[in-house]
Amino acid sequence: MKFKLALVAAAIMSCGVANSAEPTNQELLDLIKKQQQELKELRNAVEESDKKSEETIKAVEANMSASNTSNVSLGGYGELHYNNIEDNESIDFHRFVLFMGYEYSDDIRFFSELEVEHSLAGDGKPGEVELEQAYVEIDLNDTTSVKSGLFLVPVGILNETHEPPTFYGVERNPVEGKIIPSTWWEAGAMVNHKIADGVSFDFAINSGLEVPNDAGVYDFNIRSGRQKVAKANADSLAYTARLKYTAVPGLELAASVQHQSDLTQGVLSADANLYTAHAIYNTGGFGLRALYAMWDIDAFEADVNGQDKQEGFFVEPSYRFNDKFGIFARYNEWDNQAGSGNLVDTTMQQTNVGFNYWPHEDVVFKFDLESRSGAQDGNGFNLGVGYQF
Repeated sequence: MKFKLALVAAAIMSCGVANSAEPTNQELLDLIKKQQQELKELRNAVEESDKKSEETIKAVEANMSASNTSNVSLGGYGELHYNNIEDNESIDFHRFVLFMGYEYSDDIRFFSELEVEHSLAGDGKPGEVELEQAYVEIDLNDTTSVKSGLFLVPVGILNETHEPPTFYGVERNPVEGKIIPSTWWEAGAMVNHKIADGVSFDFAINSGLEVPNDAGVYDFNIRSGRQKVAKANADSLAYTARLKYTAVPGLELAASVQHQSDLTQGVLSADANLYTAHAIYNTGGFGLRALYAMWDIDAFEADVNGQDKQEGFFVEPSYRFNDKFGIFARYNEWDNQAGSGNLVDTTMQQTNVGFNYWPHEDVVFKFDLESRSGAQDGNGFNLGVGYQF
């Protein structure tokens, strides 16, 4: 820039001298002053231009920063429970969850979910810190997408959508805890394909369960078999498929199948299949949810334990009077020791009746009466508050 100013100054001086054949001392002095003033004005113009350029650069950087921030999504949910069943009272901040996502482009996005359970984690503490989701999703075209990483298994009703304002009851239904081990996440890859409007198909290849082994004696407790992708044994992978129908407004029908060649991860060849089917229907204020789930485990050890067949179902009618208030009743029945090796009735029943109150669509207060029969007899009530954002 200084070099350019020097050239301009030289040009001005040369022009000034050329126009004055024999200038007097006064004329030379006036010419120098004029040239100095012109140089000063030129310098000021250049500095002003540089200032505007710097402001433009800062504005562009700020816009870029704002654009990057707009690609980030944050959210979460949580719920506090008070349970009083047969004088067994407890209060628990059951879940505190944070979501974070990032949209790289219109076709590529990232999503994650980090959870603290039971408020406090560590040695001898009741809670855990868990990474429940962390995957990249890519749209291959308008009808097909693929996700890879750690994701929720596409089975049942609550496993993928379980934020407190979205369901009735303080506690989640026991069938989707005992038979379907919700919340259930695995690592792998999953393809989603929209077959037609309101009809979709999911297929996943993912890590599998590993049922507990105590000194060579296996307990086929499905929920205890979750490895949670923590250095998970991957000798036996699982294959999950789901077909979902939502073409009729207010109606959702879905069925899932999962196959795993060995629930013991390469020891017993305990072939296992999970079958689930559910229906959700809402019209006006009336709502209905129903689900059936069954494990079929082909292993002598499971048969001896009475765990080769494990199944359960629930039916839940509800009525929502307005945006603020709704009532429900839910009947649950399940048996995770129902196999041929069991000579006693191990069926469990649980009934819940209560209400939800939403002061805001994303905040809910809950109350329900609970009655259990079977191996865990008991009556009582539950109170809860939950939120999502």
